[in-house]
This record gives sequence, C-alpha cells and structure tokens, in this order.
Amino acid sequence: MVQVTRPITERTFEFAVRIVKLCQTLGTMSVINQPLVRQLIRSGTSVGANVEEAQAGQSRADFIHKMEIALKELRETRYWLRLLVATDLVTEARLTGLIDESEELVRVMSKIVVSAKERGKSSK
Repeated sequence: MVQVTRPITERTFEFAVRIVKLCQTLGTMSVINQPLVRQLIRSGTSVGANVEEAQAGQSRADFIHKMEIALKELRETRYWLRLLVATDLVTEARLTGLIDESEELVRVMSKIVVSAKERGKSSK
C-alpha cells in the first residue's frame, strides 16, 4: 500500500491536539505535575504554531528561522515527554506513540531546514 505523506502543518497540528488531550488528563493529577504540564503544553503547541508562521515567512531566512524555532520547541517537548515517563508520572506505554511521533517530526523538520538552507546557498 502506498503511504500518502501528510503536510507538516497537519502533522504538527495533530501532534498539538494530542499534547493538549494528554495535558488535560495530567492537569488534574497532582501539584508536582502542574509545572511539567505547563511546560509541555507551551512547547507542544508552539511547534505547530511556528510551522504555520513559517509557511507565511517573509523570506527564506524567515522561513528557516521559524522552522528552527519549531524544531527547538519539538526537542523540548520530547524532553518533557521523556521526563514524564522517567519519573513514573505517566506510563511508557501511554506515551510511546507521542514520543515516536516527536522523534519522527524531528527527523522530518531537520530535513526541511537543511533542504531550505541548501536551496538558499544554491540560489546565490
């Protein structure tokens, strides 16, 4: 079966939805979770917002800059997800899909940034 590649904007939006739903359940757990949940919701939803902003970048440099910010936020989100598992606040089984998607998105977005930078060099 042929796999259809979904746009990065769609994937990062869906990722943010999953982060919001996870945080909704974590927000009611304990006072220890609250700072972690705030960090996770901020970084996890920022990824898609920055990807959307990059689509309307005023220049190639602006596009690259916004995508690099999104990539940094994605790496931070992956950190918070891993921390939730490592501290036994959430089971690994519950977060495996989100962690896997964050790792795949890091690979995809890294390639997008590298490609955009290479195109910029070749057009000079």
